Amino acid sequence: MSAFKTLDDVDVKGKRALVRVDLNVPMAEGKVTDTTRIDRVVPTLTELSDKGAKVILMAHFGRPKGAVVPEMSLRPVAEATAAILGRPVAFAEDCIGDKAASAVAALKDGDILMLENARFHKGEEANDPEFAKALAASGDIYVNDAFSVSHRAHASSEGLAHLLPAYAGRSMEAELKALDAALGNPERPVLAVVGGAKVSTKLDLLENLVGKVDRLVIGGGMANTFLAAMGMSVGKSLCEHDLGDTARRILEAAKEKGCEVILPSDVVVAKEFKEHAPSKCVGLDAVAEDDMILDVGTDSLGDLAVHLEATKTVVWNGPLGAFEIKPFDNGTVTAARQVAMLTKAGRLTSVAGGGDTLAALNQAGAADDFSYISTAGGAFLEWLEGKELPGVKALSAS
Repeated sequence: MSAFKTLDDVDVKGKRALVRVDLNVPMAEGKVTDTTRIDRVVPTLTELSDKGAKVILMAHFGRPKGAVVPEMSLRPVAEATAAILGRPVAFAEDCIGDKAASAVAALKDGDILMLENARFHKGEEANDPEFAKALAASGDIYVNDAFSVSHRAHASSEGLAHLLPAYAGRSMEAELKALDAALGNPERPVLAVVGGAKVSTKLDLLENLVGKVDRLVIGGGMANTFLAAMGMSVGKSLCEHDLGDTARRILEAAKEKGCEVILPSDVVVAKEFKEHAPSKCVGLDAVAEDDMILDVGTDSLGDLAVHLEATKTVVWNGPLGAFEIKPFDNGTVTAARQVAMLTKAGRLTSVAGGGDTLAALNQAGAADDFSYISTAGGAFLEWLEGKELPGVKALSAS
């Protein structure tokens, strides 16, 4: 991972710190319903404020597409942020121009200000140099604390890093260190768990991982596509039969690169996809034509447990079965709890991310014991795919 500067590398007292945060939070009736993203940036904002910076927050909300959409204003988010920080957060009705300038001019050292939605201007998503300059006029330094938007080359997440001295905030720093420990310079052997419904959405991910990890565990609906490609019957399970050649190509690439691919050796089947549908665990040779594969079986979980005992680093993305409905959450829950237990015992580094992943690990009660859980969604997936993230690259270059 290329080097980047952090808050340890700058004296912020008296400086106007333009901080890119991701506060694209869920709202209902004008109130924030989940504060996870706000909670993540509290350490950076508190530290900057305590050290006497003038803290100026930039964020986006929704997809206003360059127009002013009143219901996408960040004002209610500023109020929620103030409540969580336990200190006032002023609000500017624009992110550039006179309204931003006068709000910034009113700040005293330690004060915090939130600028209005950057996406109210077309220049934000276009990464327009003139818009980036207009944003930069409000700051002396730039701090990026929004890994989750770093896969987008927008003015506030990429352009600004070329115009002002740029630093990683504490949340960004933690994310980059965790990702480096997972795939950049991991302790080996590395085992990746990749689940979810479709191979088609995770092709780049699988192709990158077979060159990076020692063992690749494939679960969920994706596993059915691989099993079918190997000539097994998967009944009426979710399966992308047209991707057989692709699945075989990935298996071949894994073999060439010395990566062991682990597919289920037994599965849990039911005749219908509903809660507590009658189900049974069967070998791969006993899947009937009207069966749906909805989870990994007990032998598969036993094999995985043995592999985990011999692993130093786990990267996890996606569930192993239809975890949303019982009893088909058993595979995901059992495996997640074992990873959590080994991590807690200091025997594993575990990094997980992706929407379904977070829900599944929370359901297993295992999330808190993982080394790191990324809430970044798309940015985390692009990083797993081996893509360079513009916002991260700009930080390293600055």
